[in-house]
Amino acid sequence: MPSTLRLFSPVHLAILAAIPIAAWSLSRLARRSPACGRAIRLTFGALLLANELYWNFYRVRTEGWRFPEGLPLQLCDLSIWMAICAALTLAPWAVEAAYLAGVAGGGMAVLTPDLWAPLCSYPTIYFFFAHGGLIVVSLTLLWSGMARLRPGAVWRVFGIVNAFGLFAGIFNLVFHTNYMYLCRKPQSASALDVLGPWPIYLLAGEAVALLLFWLLWLPFRRAR
Repeated sequence: MPSTLRLFSPVHLAILAAIPIAAWSLSRLARRSPACGRAIRLTFGALLLANELYWNFYRVRTEGWRFPEGLPLQLCDLSIWMAICAALTLAPWAVEAAYLAGVAGGGMAVLTPDLWAPLCSYPTIYFFFAHGGLIVVSLTLLWSGMARLRPGAVWRVFGIVNAFGLFAGIFNLVFHTNYMYLCRKPQSASALDVLGPWPIYLLAGEAVALLLFWLLWLPFRRAR
């Protein structure tokens, strides 16, 4: 059954607006005290973790074990787990990857969602909570001052993403899958549509990713 969510409809725009508003509100609460900030990040990290675990249980229960499909080898899978780790541990490398890769990739995902289920269904709710949640967590950690970006964060995260992409590409080659859309674009509209045909969109995507990482780093350069 196709998704009932229309791109840039009032519902979609409301979801997009709710993400930065939630991050701004939580970051303001977190600034009140270290204990409040710790409670917020641990609670949100636990919610993201529970959502991710239940999503995998849900897929196995409804679709069965479908190896090699359904594995957490998309870029947003990496970003979500980095956000969970960042919220629970404040590890600098996880914070950097969650923010730079998560906001860039998760932002594209919520802007042009690749949905296949109705709006009022768990798969769609999971999609927006996971992708929107990783953005909220990343922004909250940085806006509240609970975490900071270190020098060289852009290149470290760029290396992590490419290493993950190399692994996904090898997996695609062996098992004929399409993780990270390395072999073909998604069927629904996406930002990749303006980057040219395969394999040009892969090279263009690398340049766009590096540009987005740099732009996301700029607001925190002076704070650093």
